[in-house]
Amino acid sequence: MLELIKVNPSSGEPIYRQLHEQIVRLIVGGQLQVDQVLPSVRQLAEHLAVNPMTVSRAIQQLVEQGWLERRRGQPTRVANKQDAPATTSLQLLESQANDLITKAKQLGICLDDLKSLMEQQWDK
Repeated sequence: MLELIKVNPSSGEPIYRQLHEQIVRLIVGGQLQVDQVLPSVRQLAEHLAVNPMTVSRAIQQLVEQGWLERRRGQPTRVANKQDAPATTSLQLLESQANDLITKAKQLGICLDDLKSLMEQQWDK
């Protein structure tokens, strides 16, 4: 699981938010299964070379939102999907798609050209 998570410290987006979004995508995409144990906060922090408090913040938000569950004395696990928010894969990409569309419109790129670009990138 650790190899699936990457953060970009030079990105404008906070690291805890990058981590949060990636874990949600892994759950929705099925790479993380119900009851699967996550690495400890310390292990994640070491792997990503970030402060453990940053990882802890992301994990705590995921617990509060129902994606993960913590029980005293046990490792953090993926929550039962019935208890998790009803989110689809497409909903996770919606804001990024909106950003892409806005940028394309600002650059004067027509929809057909944007579709063509997406298809070219998809096949790579």
